[in-house]
Amino acid sequence: PGPGVDNPSMDPRPPTLLIVEDNEMNLEALSRLLMRRGFQVLGAGSGEEALRTAAGSHPDLILMDIGLPGIDGYETTRRLKADPATAAIPVIALTAHALVSDRERAFAAGCVEFDTKPIDLARLTAKISGCLGR
Repeated sequence: PGPGVDNPSMDPRPPTLLIVEDNEMNLEALSRLLMRRGFQVLGAGSGEEALRTAAGSHPDLILMDIGLPGIDGYETTRRLKADPATAAIPVIALTAHALVSDRERAFAAGCVEFDTKPIDLARLTAKISGCLGR
């Protein structure tokens, strides 16, 4: 193998992020901002759609809105982590609720990181890079 083959930080392919967000305007805005930062972006508007998309596309990282209708972000994350096909994908919880209990619930569900809305893009991209080891 050539240089960098065994080093994921040298991977020339842009990371693929799955953004799970039920508010279409928020999804589109965050998608545009992250694409400008060099990420490939997939979107899902519900927990059910997130489970299907993650299983079919294997994104490098998932940004999970916690306040989803139907299956909420906590349960969606638990299901992703219970499935061997998606268990290794890091999940960052995104929520408008900044209580310590919300943070604890997100980590208990399997999230590796937690961020609050409104999104601070610099802070979020630093967390994404940290989770991806880039």
